[in-house]
Amino acid sequence: MKPIPGRSETCNAMGDILNRIGDKWSVMIVGYLKRKTMRFNELRQAIGGISQRMLTLTLRNLERDGLVTRTVFPEIPPRVEYQLTDLGRTLQEPLDALWNWADQHQGEVQRARRDYDALHEGADEQLPPERRYAGAAR
Repeated sequence: MKPIPGRSETCNAMGDILNRIGDKWSVMIVGYLKRKTMRFNELRQAIGGISQRMLTLTLRNLERDGLVTRTVFPEIPPRVEYQLTDLGRTLQEPLDALWNWADQHQGEVQRARRDYDALHEGADEQLPPERRYAGAAR
């Protein structure tokens, strides 16, 4: 089968973007910033459970990808605000669709996982050690 021109580049781009916006913290940050411009500590308090370092790294990556802008105001103490860019706002519709899908199908996914786990419980131990799943409970 011949590769389709441009297809692998598109797949790579899709994977790259999903890695950025698909992580737990990026989705939450974009979700909060779609409502309003926020300061660093506002975001940290709103999200909860995110370390200062992780919030800083995630905001930098979102800024690097052109999804968030960081505005520093020359005040004492310095004030820094974050907001979605026009590009970042274009994520609202696809993220809302994913949010709605997850909300509607969360129970089904959890049931499927329970069914799968029940069906495969102990199956890993019957394999030779070199073929066992590394994350399986021993």
